[in-house]
Amino acid sequence: MSRAMPNALPRAMPRAMPRSLAMPRSLAMPRSRAMPRSLAILLAAVALGGCGAAAARTPNDSPSGPGLQGLILKPQKAAPPLALHNYTGQPVSLAALRGHAVLVTFVYTHCPDVCPLIVSDLAEAQRELGPAASTVKIVAVTVDPRRDTPGAIRAFLAARGASERMDYLIGSMPALRRTWKLWDVAVLSGPNQLTNGHSAVVYGITASGRMAVVYPSNFTPAQIVHDVPLLAKT
Repeated sequence: MSRAMPNALPRAMPRAMPRSLAMPRSLAMPRSRAMPRSLAILLAAVALGGCGAAAARTPNDSPSGPGLQGLILKPQKAAPPLALHNYTGQPVSLAALRGHAVLVTFVYTHCPDVCPLIVSDLAEAQRELGPAASTVKIVAVTVDPRRDTPGAIRAFLAARGASERMDYLIGSMPALRRTWKLWDVAVLSGPNQLTNGHSAVVYGITASGRMAVVYPSNFTPAQIVHDVPLLAKT
């Protein structure tokens, strides 16, 4: 599936995009520059797709400078509410995670490339953090509740070295739709309400519960390792 993009998009973007799109580096502002939340979400929405072609990394994807490495949001605002159950049935709420850096993403188990990349890289970042991993919590929220069963999620996480490294949240369709809306996540569904597209980004939340940064799906584990201490102390 390809989707024609408006003429107003930067020329670096193709006029027709494959079904899944990590946010291209051509859309990312320099890391040293802050951007308003509304603009960051707009750019994140350009990453809307259904998982079919992940964006390539470039040689400049290692951390640069002392500040946050993603798309910095200014002014920072309180992160939206998030309260669901993980796939093992345990309640998880963002409010209960105060005092930790939190990384929030939206994925699904049947995505062939972008979602596995996000989950694998988040798990790798957590491993690389070593003892500092205790300062960060990783939360993934399903965008495909019909197919994201507990068994499918368990196998998906295990295949990517992410078992017990993140909370993968599920819920009723009404509860999930409310959550997607609060987090500015667009979800596309095909026949039988099966997901075939969504906004593929990672939100960085500070220990005080402020939304501080958005990472495109082709972030590197090194960028997360760099940013977690910054998020955890604010």
